[in-house]
Amino acid sequence: MSSPRSAVALIRSLDLLPDGPIVWDQALPSRSPGIFLVEVAARTDEAPIDIVAVRDWLERVPGLMLDGERPTASALAARLNSFWIPQQTVVYVGRTTKSLAARVSSLIHTPLGDRKPHPGGHWLWTLRDVAKLRIWWAETTAPEEYEDGLSNAVAEDCDPAVAAILAGFGPLLPWANMSSATGDAKRTGITGAQLGEGEAPGVAPKPKHAVAKTATRRASPTRAASTRSAKGRNVLVSPSRIAPTMVTSAGLKALVAELLELTTVKRPEVILRVKSARELGDLRENADYEAARNEQSFLEGRIKDLETMIKNAVVIQTVDATSISLGSRVIVDAEGERVTLFIVGSAEADPAKGRISDVSPVGKALLGHRAGDAVVIRTPGNDIHYQVVEVAAN
Repeated sequence: MSSPRSAVALIRSLDLLPDGPIVWDQALPSRSPGIFLVEVAARTDEAPIDIVAVRDWLERVPGLMLDGERPTASALAARLNSFWIPQQTVVYVGRTTKSLAARVSSLIHTPLGDRKPHPGGHWLWTLRDVAKLRIWWAETTAPEEYEDGLSNAVAEDCDPAVAAILAGFGPLLPWANMSSATGDAKRTGITGAQLGEGEAPGVAPKPKHAVAKTATRRASPTRAASTRSAKGRNVLVSPSRIAPTMVTSAGLKALVAELLELTTVKRPEVILRVKSARELGDLRENADYEAARNEQSFLEGRIKDLETMIKNAVVIQTVDATSISLGSRVIVDAEGERVTLFIVGSAEADPAKGRISDVSPVGKALLGHRAGDAVVIRTPGNDIHYQVVEVAAN
């Protein structure tokens, strides 16, 4: 299995010509039919849920239920998080047979909880830093077929263990897609997510981008809290400080090497492209300049993230080599197939190479077990069985 592909790579895999990106709330310039993909800027094992946005959603839509009961904000956030595809950046795939510009505009101008103008992808509004989401698109006269193809490509990139879990809840789709191109619905357990026709909201809708501003205000220097979902994932509620980056010694070297590559090679290249594009003339209609500046922005964001991770890095020391912990190399029998897994921190997770984050469903389930143990990951849809064959220090 290949590593999760970016939006551009997914579009190109279907022989379409990708265009973009624009950031959330920018006008998309195409009025042709086609497909579009919404992408987060960073790969993570956990959904970057904004608990304040989830709480506002619940207050605004009194009829929202989770498994037939009125949920807490933490329980609803945990359920959203349980459908996150680790390390995948593409979180929504959309299509239109009319105007891409109109469809994307209606998507980003539909408040969380409203049915109009277009509620597709409404989970996107529960993410932190909504304004930083990127949108790529491609024009095509067969948008439904290509939407189906893109969703299938996202599923192909998913870690098999995660795919097996999510398979119990309907089609494996990008995180914010509620149904496939053929109408097969994802079974989330969430009902009444939008206000009924003519129903008054519980509270007034928040202004656009209020999610990001509220998230900044709520951080407390003295308090941090998290909630754990029924499936075992942690959902960050109110971070008080930057968490340490748990890495192996090899993982730390890889982060340092990536930072060196970006600062000494990629950054000068992008700066040169920005300079060359600026010299072309009118910046208002200069697509090359806009693309170069977007690339520069994402590059600087990654550099900042790497610097923070390296500054806060804690090298994993495996104390008990017989018990599965961070840094362990584990051989498991996965229903007749021998698989080697490495339990690592989320900063160096790469499911395609068997490097499983300790906060992923499989990683969490394996922690603390020893050779000979049977491990079962229980889900409402099905159970995943592992037999631990061997445990060693990585």
